Amino acid sequence: MAPKRRKFSPEFRGEAVKMVVVESRPIAEVAREIQVNEGTLGTWVSRYRQEHADEEPPLNISERARLRELERENCG
Repeated sequence: MAPKRRKFSPEFRGEAVKMVVVESRPIAEVAREIQVNEGTLGTWVSRYRQEHADEEPPLNISERARLRELERENCG
């Protein structure tokens, strides 16, 4: 018999997403802490980012420089 699926309230999901998005914590770390599957939390975060794409603050200068550096590493 398959295990029963857990249901999570919108409030729980929102708090979990905030831990990743606002606090810049890794999905894997937060997932372990709140005992949720990493893929599940990743889905919640992706959905949040898609729904709130216009609300994300633009990158500051140091973040933009770091992004360029990482892109060079990946493409080179």
